[in-house]
Parts: sequence; C-alpha cells; structure tokens
Amino acid sequence: MGKEEISTTKYLIHAQINANGIVEKPDVVGAIFGQTEGLLSNDLDLRELQKTGRIGRIKVNINSKAGRSKGEIVIPSSLDRVETAILAASLETINRVGPCEAYIQVNKVEDVRAVKRRKVVDRAKELYKGMMEEVTPESLKMIEEVKEAMRIHEITDFGHDKLPAGPNVASSDAILVVEGRADVLNLLRYGVKNAIAVEGVSVPKTVAELTKKKTVTAFLDGDRGGDLILKELLQVGELDYVTRAPRGKEVEDLTKDEVMVALRDKIPVEQIYHDLGIKLDKPEKKPADKTPDKVKLLKGILKDVEGSGNAEILDDSLNILKEVKVESLYDEIKSLQNEGAYAVVFDGVVSQRLIDIAKEKGLKQIVAVRMSEVVKKPSPLKIITR
Repeated sequence: MGKEEISTTKYLIHAQINANGIVEKPDVVGAIFGQTEGLLSNDLDLRELQKTGRIGRIKVNINSKAGRSKGEIVIPSSLDRVETAILAASLETINRVGPCEAYIQVNKVEDVRAVKRRKVVDRAKELYKGMMEEVTPESLKMIEEVKEAMRIHEITDFGHDKLPAGPNVASSDAILVVEGRADVLNLLRYGVKNAIAVEGVSVPKTVAELTKKKTVTAFLDGDRGGDLILKELLQVGELDYVTRAPRGKEVEDLTKDEVMVALRDKIPVEQIYHDLGIKLDKPEKKPADKTPDKVKLLKGILKDVEGSGNAEILDDSLNILKEVKVESLYDEIKSLQNEGAYAVVFDGVVSQRLIDIAKEKGLKQIVAVRMSEVVKKPSPLKIITR
C-alpha cells in the first residue's frame, strides 16, 4: 500500500478465497477485475476506481495444499460506506479463478478510522497513567494543604462563644450541631456550610439559644463522647432530628458518601425520646416550620437526583425505600405493597398517569423537575416542582 493509499483509506475489505485447484495471486486479481466488470455501474468499475485512486492495490495472500488453494484478499477503499459495502458484496459473485471453481466470502469491512480512534484512546490512557504516576506524595501533600487552607478560610467564629461554624449558620433555617472544629472542616470539604461545633461535652449558651430559632439536626460521633453530648443537647437545647456517624467512627473522618447517608437517615427527636423512655410533656416545637422543612428536604433530594435519570421512593422519614430508573417508576409504584411509601422524587416530568397511580397507592408527595398539562390534581396529593 503506497503513502497515498494509507492517507486516504477509510475502509479495508477482508475476504477469504477457497479454490478447487492450484491458483496464484495474479489469477485471483485477474478474476476480481474480470468477473466484476460490467456487474456494477461505471462509477463502481474496479479498474476505474483503481485508476482514480479510490481503491488501493489489491493484496492477495494465497497458499496451495493437496491440490486446493486457500487465502485472504484485502482491498483498501476510500469510497463511502454504502459504495464500499456494494463493492464488497460484488466479490462474492466470483465463482471461478482461472480454470478452477472458486468461492469468495467477505469476512468483514474494517473501519480504519475506528481502529485509529481505539489506538488514540489506548495511547491516551497510557499517557494519563504516566502523568498520574508522576504526581509525587510531596505534590499531593501540597494540593491537600491548599485545599485545607481554602476550607479554613471558609470557617467562621460564631456568636459570643466564638464557636467554629460554617459560613451559612446565621442565614440558614436549618443547622447541624457537631462536636468539634474538625467536624465542621470535614463537612465544609463536602459543601455542607451550615454546621456549628459545641467544642466539648458542655453545650454553650450560643448553641442552646440557636436551637430555639432553627430546625436543628445533631450530627454526632458514633462513640461514647457522642452519647454524652446528645444527652446534654436533649436537656438544654431543642433538637428536631438526630443522626450519628457509624458506630466507632467520628464525623471528622467520614467520606462524602457516609456524610450524605447519615444526613439522609436522620431520625426525628421524638423517636430518641421514645427509645430513651422519656415522655414529652412540652408542646411540639415550631409546628409551623415542620411542613416547609420537609418540603425543603424534598427539594434538596430533587437537586441530588436531577440529571441522573433516577427516581427515589421515600418513606415518611424520607429514607429511601427504592431507587429506580425513571422509565420503570410507574411500574415500581404500581407494584408497591403496604411499604409505607410517602413521597416519590424523580428526574422527570409529572404526568396524569403517574398522579393517578401515586394517589391509588396512598403517596402524599410527588417531587419532580416540572409538571405537564395535568387534567386534575387529587387534593391529598401534593405536587412540588423545581
């Protein structure tokens, strides 16, 4: 194959030839030109195509054994995909080579550019791996130092007690109460900016006062220290939810996934009182805030699923019962059996069909990106869109 052919070739036709007799390369090439002549239009005449360089030099590799010949034919083509396919199919009409009966079968038409692309990808992977190997522990340490400095820059001193806190504690309706400065920094790393630290087992007055004005989730270590702070917070503060790091782990050491799971699985404080055998004689705090808070949480979950093509079916505490693809959501809701499903959050558009099945199954909330032209909205079912 000449340089011209290499640069313009788009496809390679690979065919196999079998002949009942001894034949050689020139016989095969002659048969290909001779027996396809006049079969197709002048535009696809092999001699013309070769003269204009639209097909390359035909390569034949043939071996004879025990009075039979077998080999491979390769034809480079710079024609388009359809013309190349027609040309390849025409080879299979050849039934003689010289004096011998012969049979040609096309094995494949190879896209040269696809092969090149594969090579590019494989080489790019090698180069990337080499680049990654060059990242030394020292440079990783430097990167981590810069990131740490950015997180420290975001941390603030809150209130009279100058407690470590995320920048959004003052403005946010909902806050997280954590144990120490390192917990606040770790949560900042994952974009959680509404945490404040009590800095010790004794709960400062600043935090106690804050819990009366905001929706509060205590996010504590999964050890004895966490147990002690929880007891203190239950006595001097007004909590709404409680969540813990996995048993034996600390909030400052959690990965992003572990943080998100813990926040998703928080439990109402009433459940904690119930588990501890404490009767609640005080009126429920901030009744007006409860519904908006749940709506806010549902909207937060929508933000997480948006763009993923996924749907989440949640219970009353917003724990995930099922996670499915949006296309199978209708069937999934239809098959629900008394599983305590409360809400469905999905990356898609609310349809009348979905509303009807959700009402039938007793769901209370549908949360989606937007709503189509819905005929009727059943009153017990609330629809929230972005």
